Amino acid sequence: MSGAALGLEIVFVFFLALFLLHRYGDFKKQHRLVIIATLLAWYLCFLIVFILPLDVSTTIYNRCKLAVNSSPAESNGSYVTLAPSSKQKCFKPWSYIPDGIMPIFWRVVYWTSQFLTWILLPFMQSYARSGGFSITGKIKTALIENAIYYGTYLLIFGAFLIYVAVNPNFNLQWNQLQTIGIAAANTWGLFLLVLLLGYGLVEIPRSHWNGAKRGYLLMKTYFKAAKLMTEKADAEENLEDIMEEVRKVSESIKYNHPLRKCVDTILKKCPTEYQERMGRNMDDYEDFDERQNSYPSEKSLAKLHKQVIYSVQRHRRTQVQWQILLEQAFYLEDVAKNESSATRQFVHTFHSQEPENKIIQYFYTPTVEWYWECLLRPWFYRVLAVVLATFSVIVVWSECTFFSTKPVLSLFAVFIQLAEKTYNYIYIEMACFLTIFFLSICVYSTVFRIRVFNYYYLASHHQTDAYSLLFSGMLFCRLTPPLCLNFLGLTHMDATISHKNTQPTAYTSIMGSMRVLSFIADGFYIYYPMLVVILCIATYFSLGTRCLNLLGFQQFMGDSEMTSDLIDEGKELIRREKRKRQRQEEGENRRREWKERYGNREDSTRSRAVHTDQKESSFSETNANRPLSKYTRSNGRTERDRIELLQDAEPLDFNADSVNDDPLESDSGRYQPGGRYLSMSRSKIFDDV
Repeated sequence: MSGAALGLEIVFVFFLALFLLHRYGDFKKQHRLVIIATLLAWYLCFLIVFILPLDVSTTIYNRCKLAVNSSPAESNGSYVTLAPSSKQKCFKPWSYIPDGIMPIFWRVVYWTSQFLTWILLPFMQSYARSGGFSITGKIKTALIENAIYYGTYLLIFGAFLIYVAVNPNFNLQWNQLQTIGIAAANTWGLFLLVLLLGYGLVEIPRSHWNGAKRGYLLMKTYFKAAKLMTEKADAEENLEDIMEEVRKVSESIKYNHPLRKCVDTILKKCPTEYQERMGRNMDDYEDFDERQNSYPSEKSLAKLHKQVIYSVQRHRRTQVQWQILLEQAFYLEDVAKNESSATRQFVHTFHSQEPENKIIQYFYTPTVEWYWECLLRPWFYRVLAVVLATFSVIVVWSECTFFSTKPVLSLFAVFIQLAEKTYNYIYIEMACFLTIFFLSICVYSTVFRIRVFNYYYLASHHQTDAYSLLFSGMLFCRLTPPLCLNFLGLTHMDATISHKNTQPTAYTSIMGSMRVLSFIADGFYIYYPMLVVILCIATYFSLGTRCLNLLGFQQFMGDSEMTSDLIDEGKELIRREKRKRQRQEEGENRRREWKERYGNREDSTRSRAVHTDQKESSFSETNANRPLSKYTRSNGRTERDRIELLQDAEPLDFNADSVNDDPLESDSGRYQPGGRYLSMSRSKIFDDV
């Protein structure tokens, strides 16, 4: 079992990252390189979170071995160990990882994630957002956009190297320069980490507590519907404007123009209905060189291409989100209606459009659904909110007291040290995993929730664009290393915090000693996390939401007049869509009943018609070998039958002068070319009106 735990977690984390990416990304439409880069970034970050508890348990076991093999208070290399009593034995954990594996593993994972977040992913962001028509053009655009980004970092690093080389007081080696670079990256990540953590520690328990309030959820859904309808209308209007520009460009640039290939590329990105309208104008063979019209340049076409990609993606996303929000609103209204049901069976207003799983349908009956939705679920959410709030309080307390080693005030450090005395590795790994998992949920959920206008937005149901996916990968790679260091500080597994000269974890050894920059190790890393208290208070009183509301960005606030107006508007929109869907279902039910009632008659009529056609075809084949006179006579009779059928279908003309107007009543008994139908008479066609 030495490496089995590591292998199992590596495989499990890969499928977890793949599942989440499939939920937010679109494997069929998005570029493969975007999918691979985002998957790799998410996978490495999740892997660090899941593997770090194994590193902690392995480090505790290694410390025990050093203590057993050395005398009391004996110096073992650079570490001082205290030997346990003679009765104390070191038990190898079930998830023990052999020596030498973890340092290599952390080195590969860390530097790969840093390469992704600082070099590759920013470049791929510009590449994916570029409107170029070739790989070379997209690469050129990406390099130009990232020139300032990369140049700023190179300028800062170069100025620092010059300062170190000129100042004789500094004698830095390569390892120390590497540690300074790691410290700079972790400082930036810790600055953002505390902001996101302060929001998540309050918002996650509060969202689960409000999830037990059906009225609150329904009002918030109405509010979202009103905002989403505005965004949906804006997206449709923007798409219409962009398609109008594409139409003008497509009409001006003819088939023989050198830029026609670029126009065709733009047309392929347009929705199908717009492609059918615009066409390709292939009927005009006029040479473009002889005309004096001004044509758009390739640069303007690239800009138009970029706008088309953005507008189509936004339009499709708002359409899907509107349908999802409608289903959510209908379901919440059904829950409100079924709460007072005497039969205790959940009744849906509309049937699910997607086919349900038979196994789930067998166990999740209407009775079970009623008990879960109307009775058990609110209480479950309340209990879960209380548990999460307790974890949040423990995290806030530990963030403010983890620097105290005598006495140990951090509760997470107390739990780990108590388990370390008995070498209960399962408890150690579970405590470490729950702690870092809760911290990760608070930080990562905030990354999934935040929205920077339409610049960055993670939308579920495969509606996230490539730029937002890559940006989320950048954030994860920058937030995960300082998150893990913060966790090791909370548990006093970091020698920089515990001030003990003991064997560090393999993850800490890769980060290097922060003593190179004492003002960061002894100042920023210790006192800056205390700001999480202020951020939690600001989140609890919704100060950020109130500020955004004052700036004109409508946010859901119960005591706001604008919120009440949007709730009423959203309620009316949901009611309108509900009536529309009810009419559609009623029409489908009527058609289904008509088909069930008269379907057999229609089938018998069709079979008779087919039988008659077969007889007529055989009869015509038989007459094909007869003389021409007989064939002509037969043809005239067939024409007479057709005319009789048509005449029966037409309305009768009661104002006719005589019955002889009917061409079929002629003496010859054949159809005369000069005959006409009574209903088509021009002189008396409106007499009966």
